[in-house]
Amino acid sequence: MSRVVLGVSGGIAAYKACELLRRLQGAGHEVTVVPTAAALEFVGVATWAALSGRPVHTSVFDDVHLVPHVKIGQEIDLVFVAPATADLLARAASGRADDLLTNVLLTAHCPIIFAPAMHTEMWLNAATQANVRTLRSRGAVVVRPDVGRLTGPDAGVGRLPDPAELFAVAVAVLEDPSTAARAAGQDMAGLKVVVSAGGTREHLDPVRFLGNSSSGLMGWALARTAVLRGAEVRLVAANVGLPAPPGTDVDAVSSTADMAQTMAVAAKEADIAIMAAAPADFTPASSSQTKIKKSGDGGLELSLVQTTDILAGLVAARTDPRQILVGFAAETPGAEETLLGLGQAKLARKGCDLLVLNEVGHNLVFGQDDSQITLLTKQGAIGPFSGSKDTLAHQIWDEALSLRARR
Repeated sequence: MSRVVLGVSGGIAAYKACELLRRLQGAGHEVTVVPTAAALEFVGVATWAALSGRPVHTSVFDDVHLVPHVKIGQEIDLVFVAPATADLLARAASGRADDLLTNVLLTAHCPIIFAPAMHTEMWLNAATQANVRTLRSRGAVVVRPDVGRLTGPDAGVGRLPDPAELFAVAVAVLEDPSTAARAAGQDMAGLKVVVSAGGTREHLDPVRFLGNSSSGLMGWALARTAVLRGAEVRLVAANVGLPAPPGTDVDAVSSTADMAQTMAVAAKEADIAIMAAAPADFTPASSSQTKIKKSGDGGLELSLVQTTDILAGLVAARTDPRQILVGFAAETPGAEETLLGLGQAKLARKGCDLLVLNEVGHNLVFGQDDSQITLLTKQGAIGPFSGSKDTLAHQIWDEALSLRARR
């Protein structure tokens, strides 16, 4: 169990922090809420106390004998400020200690995450951007705000990301505190990456299709973590029923042929391309334009043909010698096969630079929050690694960046 301080500053998005609190608690973490005075104008002490099951300190003068302005920051594993207003970012960047939350920020020895939320003009203002750079230079994680509806009728960048997105960032940092250094250092700034995600559908008729169990969670994690580290991210998504990670450009596709065409275009300008999707290996030789009807008690025979090998096509079309191409191998070893052997054969067959190998099956990988992977390169195997998909995504990016640096 980790000890987390959830700092809440005074923005309308404070209500979303209630859901983040629920998710952190549901994962077994002990959460202490430290709201600013302005935050209490939006969500009151009684709500925070009821949801957290813990006392809520709002002032440095609460329980003075316990010295909360120092003690809270010294005894925790993570500080997560959501929402972080422009005012809070400015006070944190300048080292102010004029309320309990900023005192906690100054005394904390653990990773600190800020999730900004404000109007677009405030986020893009040079002063706010300078404060963000200052906080990152000191090792803090600053999550990129989402684009969407803001307070009132206006919309734009500055919206607090969905609590599920914020929770994934928190989990990755708690599992591996070095994640904070990656995000703070923006080590992928200036890179263009493309990630495919989800499972393709090959239609038999207007209502039926051949598909698979891929949820898209791994591709989503790769996109989310790349944005966190500063990359420009394009996500090619096949039938994924999830909100897009903030900061990504999304191309929605359906079939393997659609994905092949979109990836071929997207990869041309990418420094790193990752095929995390599960494209179908076979597609109907022909599809009906009308719904196929039952005929008595007879069955249905299908004629299938192989689909385009997307990853092999990307390898063949590569023109930039520094471009890194990453594939995934979801395998089910037979009695006389090994998972590693199947992965090594696929790496040789595809010709990519890095292959992410995992074993799939009932309650394995697809739709799960956690996974286990082994990374394969021409030099050998690295791993296995276990953990949340966001934690594993950082491992994948680390190796891809290492391969690129050696080119």
